[in-house]
Amino acid sequence: MDYTWNWSALWSLSLDGRLTYFETLLLGLAWTLATALSAFVLALLVGSLLGVMRSAPVAWMNRVGACFVELFRNVPLLVQMFLWYFVLPELLPDAAGDWLKQLPDAQFYTAVLCLGCYHGARVAEVVRSGLGSLSRGQGMAGQALGLTLPQTYRYVLLPMAYRIVVPTLTSEFLSTTKNTSVALAIGLVELTASARAMQEGTFQVFEAFAVATVLYLALNLVIVFLMRVLERKAQVPGYVSGHEKGGR
Repeated sequence: MDYTWNWSALWSLSLDGRLTYFETLLLGLAWTLATALSAFVLALLVGSLLGVMRSAPVAWMNRVGACFVELFRNVPLLVQMFLWYFVLPELLPDAAGDWLKQLPDAQFYTAVLCLGCYHGARVAEVVRSGLGSLSRGQGMAGQALGLTLPQTYRYVLLPMAYRIVVPTLTSEFLSTTKNTSVALAIGLVELTASARAMQEGTFQVFEAFAVATVLYLALNLVIVFLMRVLERKAQVPGYVSGHEKGGR
């Protein structure tokens, strides 16, 4: 099959008549970044809470945390996206369900909530591993100083655990960014959906997705660079070098 390349299609007006297709792709990139950042902040909050629950010496908290993690980690993301967007409003009282359906940018909020819970379950395991890597003496020292269990986690254990797991959180942030593409299934016009809109409007499929690929790559490289800077600043002096020596 012969294919005619036409990069000028990027500068033609999209079907809405207001933006060019290239501007539409950039707008989609902005929605992708906004969704990824919002979802990751939510995932970090949810994951931190669940990670503490999974590691706390309280049986019922362990069980609740484990149930949440296993539920959201083992159900496919696309299924969860459909459940949040199409099923949840029908399960709520009529007034609440109608409010959700008529909410401006409902697709964005649904995607953030879905991705936040999905990746929150994964972040929970990361945080739990970070907490588990700490010596028991740190928690005991906090309690010996008169701190309560929540205060020990807040002031002693979590700050150190976060510094240890920054590299893993970098990978999770990248996964969150890439998984925003699933939100096109519920109508969020992020980068992948914008590329599809260009494909359907111009039939220039390779140009649309080539530009989308470059934009995804550029965004992820920026994220990696910034997270590497954060990783160096958060590095615990002596911890990494000692760990590497032990690994050898």
